[in-house]
Amino acid sequence: MLRKILSVGGFTLLSRLTGFLRDIVLAAVLGAGALMDAFSVALRLPNHFRAIFGEGAFNQAYIPSFTRIRQQAGAAAAGLFSNRVYTLIVIVQIALLAVAIPFMPQVVRLLAPGFANDPQRFELAVALTRITFPYLTFITLVTLLSANLNAVDRFAAAAAAPILLNVSLIAALAVAFLFPNAAYAAAWGVAAAGLLEWLLLAVAARQAGVAAALTRPRFDADMKAFLKAFGPAVIGSAGVQIALFADTIIASLLPAGAYAALYYAERLYQLPIGVIAIGVGTVLLPTMSRFIAAGDVAASDRAQNRAVALTLVAAAPFAAAFLAIPELIVSALFERGRFDAAASQAAGAVLFAYAVGLPAIVLIRTQVASFQARGDTTTPMVVSLTAIACNIALKLLLWRDFGASGLALATAAGAWINVGLLFLLGVRRGWARPAKGLPALAAIVLVAAVLAGLTARLVAPPLLALAQSMPWEPRLAALAGVGIAAIVVYGAVVALGLKAAGLVRLLR
Repeated sequence: MLRKILSVGGFTLLSRLTGFLRDIVLAAVLGAGALMDAFSVALRLPNHFRAIFGEGAFNQAYIPSFTRIRQQAGAAAAGLFSNRVYTLIVIVQIALLAVAIPFMPQVVRLLAPGFANDPQRFELAVALTRITFPYLTFITLVTLLSANLNAVDRFAAAAAAPILLNVSLIAALAVAFLFPNAAYAAAWGVAAAGLLEWLLLAVAARQAGVAAALTRPRFDADMKAFLKAFGPAVIGSAGVQIALFADTIIASLLPAGAYAALYYAERLYQLPIGVIAIGVGTVLLPTMSRFIAAGDVAASDRAQNRAVALTLVAAAPFAAAFLAIPELIVSALFERGRFDAAASQAAGAVLFAYAVGLPAIVLIRTQVASFQARGDTTTPMVVSLTAIACNIALKLLLWRDFGASGLALATAAGAWINVGLLFLLGVRRGWARPAKGLPALAAIVLVAAVLAGLTARLVAPPLLALAQSMPWEPRLAALAGVGIAAIVVYGAVVALGLKAAGLVRLLR
């Protein structure tokens, strides 16, 4: 299991690193003003719909169904099921495009009402979103092909696909002079990436023998069971996206630059989510589904406990860094070109607020797998909607006084409510059985993270002052030095603590 997680995490890390390069280019070219705000909306809208109907809801319902059919009825039956779902996706996506493209002004006005007061920014957001929206069609098909590959333990292609989005965006921005402005170039880069990702996954799926093709739709027992599970999953995913829609709507009412602060801070805290949470979740769900389908509940529990332990150990240093030195991180990575010190301060404050909920966010996938692996998508839906209701209520309370940081803090609170309820319900039903050593491991990780954060906080000022004499990227050099010092402290405390407590076995 660890090898598979490292495979997914490795490609995801490469994706996030190229994503950082992409965001550095975006910050330098688009800055944190009106152009970036308009592009952020154009990128957010297809991603909202993708998260509702694509990766989140789809994987929750599809992977357990595909795994069960393949194990119980064979590869041919699973392939037929996949083809029918694939065909249904194509039909739905064509219909969605036909409705969304002509009514895009109404969609943007609904989700970014503050833009109506700035006609130039509004028109740009509409034009850019029309360009980026077809990305949704391709990426939804990519989701199905990725699920097929994951079900047969082929994780690399799906994990590598997002790299193409970053490369495509950078390439488009490199020839921005060919477009009306750089925001148009970025939008066309997104559209091209969707096609490239689909081609990559189509080839990989064909080589693995799990390709999908168009066929005559038929709603047999397997399709009905899938749709029955898909409905609650869509509602649960929609709940999450409603909270993000709230961010989009409220941020449009804040001064220019709020979208940019949310975007750049989110890109940073998405690094541990992408590398750790998604990597672990991608491997854990099919693994638990396969064990449960075979009747080996004990093996499923061991896999889940290992996933929780690995997630805690890997994610804690990120939370410590984001809480201890958020502004230094933002300024070192993005402060150049049109991205100034004020933008660093704003994004750093948002990153700090997001970091409060980072441990909860990365653990959600390990807890929701208890339910999804057993075909229960209703309970996660109810939990998600409960957490989202609290999240939105907090956003409405905090945004006027705390701006974009208030929106991020509400997201963090919602994540803690979500993971807490999932854990309690899983334990109550006997579907989550934490290993005896997990609380002690969590305590050791917490102590190590606190010490690492204090180290970063203490050594950052002198290292930053020392680096000012460097002719090239002094902030980046200081950040590297701070990171090395903090990770040495964290690694030493975790290694010694786990060895002394005899808990290294939980990671194996």
